[in-house]
Order: sequence, then C-alpha cells, then structure tokens
Amino acid sequence: MIDIHLGSSGKTTQQQQSLVSIYCDLQNVLSIKKQADFLLSFAQSKGRIDCKNLYHNSQHKNQVDAKNNLKSLGFNCVDVPCSLKNSADNQLIADCIKQVALKPSPDIIIFVLGDRDFAGLICVLLSLGKKVIIFAQRGSASQTLIKLVGNDNFHFVDELPQLIVEKNLLQISSINSPINYNEAIEYLVKAIKIALSQGKSTVLGYINSLMREHFSNYQGVSCIRTLDGKKFSRFGKFVDAAVKEGKVRMQNQELLLIE
Repeated sequence: MIDIHLGSSGKTTQQQQSLVSIYCDLQNVLSIKKQADFLLSFAQSKGRIDCKNLYHNSQHKNQVDAKNNLKSLGFNCVDVPCSLKNSADNQLIADCIKQVALKPSPDIIIFVLGDRDFAGLICVLLSLGKKVIIFAQRGSASQTLIKLVGNDNFHFVDELPQLIVEKNLLQISSINSPINYNEAIEYLVKAIKIALSQGKSTVLGYINSLMREHFSNYQGVSCIRTLDGKKFSRFGKFVDAAVKEGKVRMQNQELLLIE
C-alpha cells in the first residue's frame, strides 16, 4: 500500500507498506465465521490487505451459511463443490502460487487452516522469503505446520480477540514512550542518509515518514523530549532546532547533511 503524506513544502511523500494476503479453508476452520472481524483487523495491522480468499463447498449447508457471513465482509468466496478429497485444498494452493508469481507479490500470507497437506506450499513460500502466519482451529492443528512457521507465527483462531487487544496496547505504550532529543537527532540524520541513498527528496514529510518506518522507537514528533522535558508541537519545530544547532542544514525546503 502507498500511504501518501503531505510534506511541509506541499509535495507528496510515500511510505511503502507490506502487502498481505489471506487464504481461508472454511471446511477445516469453520470457527473463523465468529472471528472474521478480528482476523481482518489483525491482517490490517500487518499492512494492506491485497487478497482475502475463502474456500468452501456449497454442498454443505453449514459452510454456505458461514460463507454468506464472510462474504459481507468482502471475502472473495471460492466455491469448490467437489466430493473428491483435497479438492478445495488443491484450489487454494493453486491460487496462492499463482498470486505469488505475479507482481506485486504479497509480502505476508495469512492462512486459516490446519491441514498438513499445506506443508509443501508453506515451505515454498518461506524459501521465497515470504512471512507466513497460520491460524488453526483447536484440535485440528498439524504439528508439522507449527514447526514450519514457529510458535510466534502460529495461533489458534480463538486467540484473535486477545491478539488485537495486545496489539492495541503495544501501540499505545509505544506512542506514550518518549525518546530523548539526541536519539531523535540520530534518527533524523540516518533517515536523511536513507533518502539520499534512494535518490528521494528529503522534504520534511518524507523524512518524518522514514523515521517512523525505520525506527520503531519513533512514533511521531510528540514522542521527542528535550532535556527540560518539553515536547515539540510539530516536526518542523524539531527540524528548526536541529538546524539551529548545526546537526543538519536546510536548502530549498529539503534537509541536507552537514559535510
């Protein structure tokens, strides 16, 4: 996703977000129908949702009822009305491989399943450098899948509400955690170097975005504290202070390093 920010000079700047794909095997994890909202919130916290596919068999009424609920949330519902074993699994695997082969390719793939038949697909995705996160239903989770992605990237579907709460608390804690002025100056200089290495403009908006993107301690100018405990009202004020102290310089509305 491209998140557009407006710099102080009036130019737009861009911050790249990860692309996230969701693949859900409804037959294997029917309980996702009660947690779909939380699943989407979790996925959105990882980046921009580029794909959300749901695989079901219309020959089973319970899957149809669940599918209708999820379709209202924007899921692309793929009907695989076949009695052959693994038919839905095979369709999911084929669609995922096809999407990964295209550009732009997803950075993060979230699976809602638990069948070990997906182990081969997950191995391929991991070898391509993709991040794989799995949500499974209790009692039907394959230990093979858990070992492949690790405990940090494996969850049970009923844990989704708590994961969202923990995510929100972490964000609040991070926003409320101040950083000192010298640390912020260090981030500022490094962000300018990154922009220059990319051949990008160093207008204030883009540098502010780079600081957020590359330094997790920095959550906006309000988290910066001076020696006397005061904070800056806006990013431009912080930059003015850095220029005044000779840490960086400003030319034609762009930030430059001190040579």
